[in-house]
Amino acid sequence: MAEITFNDFLEVDIRVGEVVRAEPYPEARKPAIKLWIDFGPEIGEKRSSAQIMAHYTPEGLIGKQVMGVVNFPPRQIGKFMSEVLVLGLADQNGGIVLIGPDQNVEKGERMQ
Repeated sequence: MAEITFNDFLEVDIRVGEVVRAEPYPEARKPAIKLWIDFGPEIGEKRSSAQIMAHYTPEGLIGKQVMGVVNFPPRQIGKFMSEVLVLGLADQNGGIVLIGPDQNVEKGERMQ
């Protein structure tokens, strides 16, 4: 993997948001959940499609704080426009585990 500079890293805007709405997305090529995430007053509510069905249900995601890249261009996922890349890590079976703070922080807080 190519090295980047610290200034390159600073260009990636990673913020914390709170899931305010979540729905199954059965039309997606791979099982996914549609998310509506509140990133606070500066950024507002953004949408994302995430393949996180291995560990999460739509109902269980409401109120959860997650980390997301908010300055990528929107991406069409089927009939759904995804505006944020929600961050996660693969477990030993390939299921995605979401990344988020272990304590509640202000919505929209930028990763330091």
